Amino acid sequence: MRQGLVGREAELMLLAGLIGEAPRRGNAIVLVGDPGIGKTSLLQAAAARAREAGFTILETAGVEIEALLPYAGLHQLLRPVLSDAGSLPTSLRRALLTAFGEDDGASPEPFFIALAALNLLAEISSRRPVLVAADDVQWLDRPSQDALAFLARRVGQDPVVVVAAVRKGHPGPFAASGLDELDVGGLDDASAREVLTAHAAGLSAAARERILGVALGNPLALVELPVACRAAAPGHGEAASVPAWLPLTTRLERAFAARAFDLPIATHTALLVAALADGQRLSEVLDAAARLADEKETTDLTPAVAAQLVEIDGSEFRFRHPLMRTAIRQEASIAQRQAAHAALAEVLRDQPDRAVWHRAASIIGPDEAVAGQLEATARHARQRGGTAVAVSALQRAADLGDSTHRAGRLLRAAELGFELGRPDLVLDLAAAAQPLGLPSREQARLTWIRESFTDGIPGDPAQVRVLATVAGQAAADGDVDLALKLLYGASLRCWWADPGEAVRDEVVAAAERLAVDPGDPRLLVVLAFAAPIGRGAVVIDRLAHLGPGARSDAAALRLAGNAAMAVGAFEEAAGLLAAGAADLRAQGRLGLLARALALQAWSAAQLADLGTAIPAAEEARQLAEETRQPLIMATAGAVQAILAALRGDYEAAETAAVQAERICVPLRASAVLAAAQLARGLACLGAGCPADAVAHLRRIHDPADPAYHYAVRCYTVGDLAEAAVRSGHRSGTDVLMQEMETAARQTPSPSLHAGLRYARALLAAEGQADGRFQAALQSGTSGGPFLRARVQLAYGKWLHQHRHDAAARTPLRAAIETFDALGVIPWSGRARQQLRATGEKSRPRIPGARDQLTPQELQIAQLAADGLTNREIGQKLYLSHRTIGSHLYRVFPKLDIASRAQLASRLDAD
Repeated sequence: MRQGLVGREAELMLLAGLIGEAPRRGNAIVLVGDPGIGKTSLLQAAAARAREAGFTILETAGVEIEALLPYAGLHQLLRPVLSDAGSLPTSLRRALLTAFGEDDGASPEPFFIALAALNLLAEISSRRPVLVAADDVQWLDRPSQDALAFLARRVGQDPVVVVAAVRKGHPGPFAASGLDELDVGGLDDASAREVLTAHAAGLSAAARERILGVALGNPLALVELPVACRAAAPGHGEAASVPAWLPLTTRLERAFAARAFDLPIATHTALLVAALADGQRLSEVLDAAARLADEKETTDLTPAVAAQLVEIDGSEFRFRHPLMRTAIRQEASIAQRQAAHAALAEVLRDQPDRAVWHRAASIIGPDEAVAGQLEATARHARQRGGTAVAVSALQRAADLGDSTHRAGRLLRAAELGFELGRPDLVLDLAAAAQPLGLPSREQARLTWIRESFTDGIPGDPAQVRVLATVAGQAAADGDVDLALKLLYGASLRCWWADPGEAVRDEVVAAAERLAVDPGDPRLLVVLAFAAPIGRGAVVIDRLAHLGPGARSDAAALRLAGNAAMAVGAFEEAAGLLAAGAADLRAQGRLGLLARALALQAWSAAQLADLGTAIPAAEEARQLAEETRQPLIMATAGAVQAILAALRGDYEAAETAAVQAERICVPLRASAVLAAAQLARGLACLGAGCPADAVAHLRRIHDPADPAYHYAVRCYTVGDLAEAAVRSGHRSGTDVLMQEMETAARQTPSPSLHAGLRYARALLAAEGQADGRFQAALQSGTSGGPFLRARVQLAYGKWLHQHRHDAAARTPLRAAIETFDALGVIPWSGRARQQLRATGEKSRPRIPGARDQLTPQELQIAQLAADGLTNREIGQKLYLSHRTIGSHLYRVFPKLDIASRAQLASRLDAD
């Protein structure tokens, strides 16, 4: 066994198992460990095993200084197979090539680039399995890290194995990816002694014991510390090493630095240039080193190869271990490092986006010319989808440039930081810009940047007022767009936690003072979130007259859908949000897509449209987790709790509600807390525990309760009335009904009015009930088919209680048909039970597709039934086409069908 793999039998077996499974299923694992612990050796062993098994091997490795080149790591990985990119759909191919600087297309969304990489791997793996080996992932550029984490989560159905090595303690996409991790620890004592024996020739037993004690099973230390000891005390056989109190990593770095110190001056210079280089081309390093060397000296890395510091492979070099690069860089003086960077900048003058980083590192004082070049690099990086690199470039430009441009550069960097989902970075940049004497317009921008990460949490009245005031200042400065953004933030705070009517009125007044089209969705969503009752009529009327411009813009559709949702126009909201989600999906804007899907799922759940809500909620939850949006993840989870309650899965409903509350209780996000109580109320109604349902639903109506929500309560009036009547706990219901009647006089909200008609019928006096039920049934389906069927069930029960069994059967039969079609199993059971009470039996319910498929299988089956190919479905759902095929392979036997042609009729049967 190779020395680097001594004592690694368990790890090797695990990796061999993953490789052995690859022809049937993909997998991904992250190797986590300290420097020198053996992660690279394990990666190399996995690659060797896969190569023997006929795999295509794709490799990439992070180098700290290369992290400023967007998609450099992904390009290194895919370079051997880029000739196959022609098989990708045009949009994906152009996104990938633009990211690599080989196409001048529009700036691609990062997730679109990652999807292109995933599809390329799927194409390659259709011929033979693929191993992706990524070393030192923590030093890959951030866009490449994000892309690798994206595809690692999605290779489960493709013959692709992803093995990534990450240094312990480094945050990043892989640390939060949820992938399986293998903690690579130190060797056991026997294995450590075996490794040391092979490298400790000439050392005394005492020296060996000291090294064993210091190395703590670290294979690199066991190999390299004996070399350092012999060099420090030649011929003595003793361990004369660096101080024992230093950390192991520092000891190793000093040992490597000492080894480099003995090299010829020209080689030492070339080694420093190599340590600072942002690439691995040997010619670039030697050219730059030649500019620094004495004319009589010949720059050559051969002595460094002999000293086992670097390896040369054709036209490229690499350090044998990253610690060697770090040691050489740290041992050089500032002046030496600056000179080396200046030489590299000169060699790379034809590649300005690389050269500028070296030029910036070669100077200390201000230099507006270099700052301007860094701004240009930021624009280029942004065009290629490298937002993280653009932020770094703007930060460095702010440090180097004139003070007059510093604030603007910091603010632009902060705005890009928001796109990355990095609140820590954004707040640091905003804090740096704050004391720079910003004019009022820039101060307003700064306020909005800070607000962007709050999602309106918590609903602090003082902060809501600040946002409304700053919005007024922005409008006075002529920036209406910024004013609308600020008011959107203020209205979101109103939505999540009620700051009081006076504060909400201030937000509405500020919005209505803006010189903006009355039908602008940006205005409508502010009015809807801040005053869903008081401005409900205005919002609903204007939504009905949305112009073609708004209906063709993804962002506008999402905001209009949000507005419709807030005022209880759920059918309108579901349609607008579905259209907006389709456009956001095509654009690769997964962060906003998660938000649109979460509210589409909420709106569809209010209508009991499970076929829409189930897949939308699951996809929203997954995307929100991937894009680091905990509040949206909780929203989707609360919707899943409601859906589980409607289907009669009470345990799943409670689990999902608890998970949503775990996120939202500390945030005081009352809208989600109200949704969790609604889920519990519906679960209790379905389970036949109406008294418990009353307790849960009353919390949504109690202003002192964290789950109180002044809008959501309006859409639960029918549920609360049903629970009160069925349990006999009507105390206090009259007061709540009066509040809802007052609200109904202010807004034509379809959900509120439909719920009130149901509640009036349930709570009606003996002589009025029949007329109230008739009125509720004759009002159409404005509340959706689920509510109408519940009215029919209640009416049938009332008729039976009054001994009109023949008349009762008609509404009960209709209710059963609707409940069965919707898949709301508890209500189907209650309706059948009531029909039996009238003396008539009904056929048992036949399970539908929704009952047998997972949320993702249902979504894929629906898209396939619409006629989309596997590739088209994969592009929509950000999965490979092979993954789609695997899901459909499982769907067909579940639905007892044999082909795609039967999907549509089978799903339509629901």
